[in-house]
Amino acid sequence: MSESPSYTPPAIWTWENQSGGKFTNINRPVSGATHEKALPVGEHALQLYSLATPNGVKVTVMLEELLELGISDAEYDAYTINISDGDQFGSGFVAINPNSKIPALLDRSANPPIRIFESGAILLYLAEKFDAFYPKQAAERAACQSWLMWNMGSAPFLGGGFGHFYAYAPEKFQYPIDRYTMEVKRQLDVLDKHLANNTYLCGDNYTIADIATYPWYGALVQGYLYDAAEFLDVASYAHVLRWANQIALRPGVKRGRRVNRVWGPEESQMAERHSAQDFE
Repeated sequence: MSESPSYTPPAIWTWENQSGGKFTNINRPVSGATHEKALPVGEHALQLYSLATPNGVKVTVMLEELLELGISDAEYDAYTINISDGDQFGSGFVAINPNSKIPALLDRSANPPIRIFESGAILLYLAEKFDAFYPKQAAERAACQSWLMWNMGSAPFLGGGFGHFYAYAPEKFQYPIDRYTMEVKRQLDVLDKHLANNTYLCGDNYTIADIATYPWYGALVQGYLYDAAEFLDVASYAHVLRWANQIALRPGVKRGRRVNRVWGPEESQMAERHSAQDFE
């Protein structure tokens, strides 16, 4: 790992001086739309605009799990938002999510339609709307909420911290990689110790907490994120691996991981999803 000379921050930071690597063209210090672009709309009440990153996979897995339960009103149309091309800054997308991050969901069953952004908020909305994967008892619901918020607060260290400096930064620097590796391993240890005595995050029942956490930490220990399984010694987290492998076998998870995926083997891709027949 190379170390560059010490960086002295200027008195006032300016956008023009940033060194953002491969994300330079899409990262910016202001919000709002950069161009006019209407979003496509399908026939179902639920319209999802996303990409199969871990945060996007949370929602497509949730929707496919709801359909697996036979809840037909959870049928949805899913359209790819290509963040490398800046689709998230189109006016139609910004109208749903002013934060310009995937995923974003529009529920047209209400009048006016309801917009929901942030993956955790979408999971909660769908769980309450369809009364599924969300415990009813107070103690279990509190545990579910706690682990869901744990994921929402912890995953940025895994993605924006470890993943960025280990896999995406234009150069590798030991200090940030060590810093975020230590935190990711601590988080894996938290999960491993908890899952030693629990089948799922909230005990014996599979919930939105698992749906939120699997695309990040499950995919990490299964070797799908950042090519970092050996580096992080994921084999030492046996209980997380057991949990991840168990969840990966679920039909809804298998389908949900494909939706809005536009990379990898062709058979694993599905840029758009409009019905169950698309998987055939």
